[in-house]
Amino acid sequence: MAGLWFEQLEVGQTFAHAIRRTVTETDNLLFSTLTHNPAQLHLDAEYMKDSDYGRIIVNSTFTLGLMVGVSVGDTTLGTAVANLGWDEVRFPAPVFIGDTLRIETEVVDLRESRSRPDAGIVTFVHRAFNQRDELVATCKRTGLQRKTPVEAGA
Repeated sequence: MAGLWFEQLEVGQTFAHAIRRTVTETDNLLFSTLTHNPAQLHLDAEYMKDSDYGRIIVNSTFTLGLMVGVSVGDTTLGTAVANLGWDEVRFPAPVFIGDTLRIETEVVDLRESRSRPDAGIVTFVHRAFNQRDELVATCKRTGLQRKTPVEAGA
């Protein structure tokens, strides 16, 4: 099991995820079209030449999904019951085609579930940085995390 059980998580625990990802034009194009987002910001290079950025900006929802997705292998793979919510989603700097993102995750809160004795509630803060170490995305994610099964803990 790659993910961690609820009891293995501690407030303040930080993960520097080994997976890094260079964002491609195909990533942005497919994601934008698959989600029916026709914004010129993401699809029209000619339009963006005259913008403040001078080039296409990567779809921020793709950035959010990538940031959380990269974290799964080290934190919740096989141990998550469900995502409960994403809060405080921010994009302080744009992501461009060709940027390479690295992701960090921090555990900021843990509490017992009142309705699920076999699980606890964990809140992560995910942060994405580009190759220039600029923060490009951040969010809080709260999830229901399995506790160590009785048979696994014996």
